[in-house]
Amino acid sequence: MHSGGGSRGSRADQADQRRAELLEAARKVVLERGLASTRVADIAKATNVSGGLIHYHFATKDDLITEMLRSTSEAEIQRLREIADGPESAVERLDHILRLCIPASRDDQGWILWLDAWAVGMREEHVRTILLQFEGAWIEILRDVIAMGVAAGEFVCDDPQGAAERLDGMLDGLAIRYTLEAGNMSRDRLLEHARVAAAREVGLERSAFPAEAAP
Repeated sequence: MHSGGGSRGSRADQADQRRAELLEAARKVVLERGLASTRVADIAKATNVSGGLIHYHFATKDDLITEMLRSTSEAEIQRLREIADGPESAVERLDHILRLCIPASRDDQGWILWLDAWAVGMREEHVRTILLQFEGAWIEILRDVIAMGVAAGEFVCDDPQGAAERLDGMLDGLAIRYTLEAGNMSRDRLLEHARVAAAREVGLERSAFPAEAAP
């Protein structure tokens, strides 16, 4: 009985590992080809497995793409929650989150993936659902950090939810301009806009945030 249970556990672990490998392969293929152009055959070729094996783990391409986007978003949200619950001051946590949520560079793979997903999500409900969950969780974390700052006496803000929504919308718009190389938007300039806006939303002077560019 013990041996049989161990065998079942081993098979389950192997299945989980295979699913994780397929999700990572799907992410890489999507970044190369785009969500709309990616086929199951492309992912099978990238992992050197059959399409049948992929369909054993994911019934449809939509299921695979949905799970890939969900696992990616959950990892990002977990990282943000760890910052929000960390030991830093409220302004340090807020600045850390701002820096994390703007592209690290114009070829930031995470941002390229989400830009592609937003475009596809206009017509594909399974993608739109993940995007709305991701956006909602990010705004919730930002709201909570602002609210905790208010409770600690560091911030002054009558509407943390509204402040989070405004910062979210502004950051998305500026990050898109930066990623697409629209105008003279540099990452330093993007971050400066983010810090100025955040300072205004939480009742602080701009000097309360770091003056230097993000690492």
